[in-house]
Amino acid sequence: MDDALLAYETGRADGMAARRDLSRAQHPDTGADYRMGFLDGRIEVFNLLATVRKIVEEAD
Repeated sequence: MDDALLAYETGRADGMAARRDLSRAQHPDTGADYRMGFLDGRIEVFNLLATVRKIVEEAD
């Protein structure tokens, strides 16, 4: 369980930084956790940018 959580958190951090580690993503035991974390990190960045865009548009 600890390996899965670590893989998820690493994936999330990599997703937020927009860098993907293919070796971790393809790992047979924790690859799915890493990919899910990566996707969650990218979604978080997308939502942050959407919020900033909305604030800027409302200021105009």
